Amino acid sequence: MNSRTVADLLSQDITIPEVDIKGWVRTFRANRFIALNDGSTLQNIQCVVDFENFDEALLKKVNTGAAIHVKGELVESLGKGQNVEIQVKTLEVLGESDPETYPIQPKKHSLEFLREQAHLRTRTSTFSAVMRLRSALSFAIHKYFNENGFYYMHTPIITGSDAEGAGEMFKVTNLDLNNVPKNEKGQTDYTKDFFGKETNLTVSGQLEAETYAMSLGKVYTFGPTFRAENSNTSRHLAEFWMIEPEVAFMDLPGNMDLAEDFMKYVLQYVLEHNGEDLEFLDKRQQDEDKRKPQAERNPMTLIEKLKFVTENNFKRVSYTEAIDILRNSKPNKKKKFNYIIEDWGTDLQSEHERYLVEKHFKCPVILFDYPANIKAFYMRLNDDGKTVRAMDILFPGIGEIVGGAQREERLEVLKQKMAAIDIPEEDLWWYLDLRKFGTAVHSGFGLGFERLVMFVTGMTNIRDVIPYPRTPQNAEF
Repeated sequence: MNSRTVADLLSQDITIPEVDIKGWVRTFRANRFIALNDGSTLQNIQCVVDFENFDEALLKKVNTGAAIHVKGELVESLGKGQNVEIQVKTLEVLGESDPETYPIQPKKHSLEFLREQAHLRTRTSTFSAVMRLRSALSFAIHKYFNENGFYYMHTPIITGSDAEGAGEMFKVTNLDLNNVPKNEKGQTDYTKDFFGKETNLTVSGQLEAETYAMSLGKVYTFGPTFRAENSNTSRHLAEFWMIEPEVAFMDLPGNMDLAEDFMKYVLQYVLEHNGEDLEFLDKRQQDEDKRKPQAERNPMTLIEKLKFVTENNFKRVSYTEAIDILRNSKPNKKKKFNYIIEDWGTDLQSEHERYLVEKHFKCPVILFDYPANIKAFYMRLNDDGKTVRAMDILFPGIGEIVGGAQREERLEVLKQKMAAIDIPEEDLWWYLDLRKFGTAVHSGFGLGFERLVMFVTGMTNIRDVIPYPRTPQNAEF
């Protein structure tokens, strides 16, 4: 007799004489009803114990958090809330749980408290739902790229280059920090370090992915990236995951097509496969909203927001057109925006992006052709000399979720752009080689995976959508 999952048993509508299941106790009521969960579903299965047939000392060990092994008969349930239940024939306690010290008791806990118990928080309904959705989204991402002819590439985590040109990177070293070698100028002598040069944890796999796209055609990365930004906001992590496809011979419109198709696919996947978890988190968000002032409530329910993306075409709007719309909007004229739009060239804030999506166009928006001076050096310069072929996808509730561009494929233009921001050519000689040997139009984009998980789950703090968050002054677990 093989052990079954709770999800499997709850899907049954027939009596099964012998079932075998293992899991963790959520509650044990009246010395008779065990609510058992094994992580396969949000729901618990009720296990009914005839306490007169079991040793009292054994039943005293059936506490919240204990791991148990149950064998019995699956029968139609007479109680409310479930179709089936298990009439327990044998019960074994695999691992005890002290009710005096077990932190995840059957009551409402704050998210702050649960972050301190990150090793146990997935035993709550909220975090088990979030992490099942994270897993499903990850699978859907790989499935999409696999079905569309992309090759999965593992870009290096340790790198000697700064893809963003923005600094804020974690150094990688095995030098003795109590006796750091110095060169003639009194600076750290990295020739004595493990790699013989200054190295860091990567902030992006994009540049390396470009090199593979220019031989394999279509590639994507999906891996951890790191940023040493001293920020403790609800939107920043020091360690996070990025999805970064790169495609040879694809221009900016093709890049927009790919990104829209990709986003709709992964969201549709969880709508079809994770309905139970989404409905639970949808209700959780609505309950949270009831406790907020009207102005702070979400304009759409969680599932409505996902369908808003999957069921609408994305509106494509140039940055210049967007600036005109925002400059002439009521919130801007009445100074309701926190950041007033005055001049062309302003970097948009999430309040502006959300206005375009939620109020003006009422659909997801792709902005393109941004001012060159607010975008990265590797984005292709337009003929006007002022804008680059960048694109950002804007979603309801959060604003920008995807950022991408057609890459600068012209060697001399790329050299000029690097020189303007003091990136030495020798640091990226291999990247420049792509423009010397068979250069061609190519494009790609980046999606922060945790931003996507926040959007799908309705969680408002990025620390709650990754198993073990890494933030300033916090590397617990």
